[in-house]
Amino acid sequence: MKFSRQTTLRSQATVTGVGVHSGLPVNLTLGPAPVDAGFIFVRTGLDGADREIPASADAVIATDFATVLGDREGPLVSTAEHVLAALRGMGIDNATIEVDGPEVPIMDGSAAPFVAAIEQAGIVTQPAIRRFIQVLKPVQVKIGDSVGELRPFAGGFRAEVEIDFTNPVIGRQTFSFDLSPEGFRRDVARARTFGCMNDVAKLWGAGFALGASFDNTVVFDDTRLLNTEGLRYANECARHKVLDVIGDLALAGLPLLGIYRSVRGGHKVNHAVLKALLADRSAWRVVEAETARRPSRSHVEAGAGTVRGLIAPAYGPDVS
Repeated sequence: MKFSRQTTLRSQATVTGVGVHSGLPVNLTLGPAPVDAGFIFVRTGLDGADREIPASADAVIATDFATVLGDREGPLVSTAEHVLAALRGMGIDNATIEVDGPEVPIMDGSAAPFVAAIEQAGIVTQPAIRRFIQVLKPVQVKIGDSVGELRPFAGGFRAEVEIDFTNPVIGRQTFSFDLSPEGFRRDVARARTFGCMNDVAKLWGAGFALGASFDNTVVFDDTRLLNTEGLRYANECARHKVLDVIGDLALAGLPLLGIYRSVRGGHKVNHAVLKALLADRSAWRVVEAETARRPSRSHVEAGAGTVRGLIAPAYGPDVS
């Protein structure tokens, strides 16, 4: 067994779709990135030079309908959470995400097409050891009726989500998930974004969700599910919320070691909890992953600790 090392993509892979809000066609290309680069968005199709922006909590400029990243010149890419969830969920540490429009394509409303692109590109290990942000103490944020909390957890990363909608068809749903590439592919990646018909109609009237359709959104009215093909999971809505959590928390810059609990949450609460964690320097530390076969050579950074090998595999084995 090797040290748990950082990973990137072997080659590039491109997906093509439409933006969920603009309805305009957009191409997204996933590609390799160097050690310690993290996830880098490259916005093309602009007047003048391409613009790069790291996928970080500081780059978030809006969370109303999706997670929007931007810089001082304005927004660069919207609906970043699904592709980020796919990268983090599949155990990728470093990647470029090239987008030629203002939105990540919505595809089928899930992360599955991005998982397929990652598998097409291939995953390779890099020479550097993987690092994590380890949660050391509870951090909680409440916004109205929504609550999000990060707490220490010895088993890797877990998400526990509860949703409670007044719409009786959705109602109350829960889902708990321990992150691993296999589990993400099987239990989370295919869960689609969802909404209620009256909310979708309001968004259309306001000029949003122009690319939304039954091909990429699970839609309910007050009495039934409107998609003729049905649900992919009985609690697909709660599972999609877990998908969003994984994508939103990927903006930490490193994979998290902790448990995230959310009640009636969304992008705004997810981002607020992450920002609160990072702002409290006593609430986290950076640790390195190492396998149990090399316990005597534990390199520890200043102010950091070492994670033994039972945690790192939750983010994917070494791949050659």
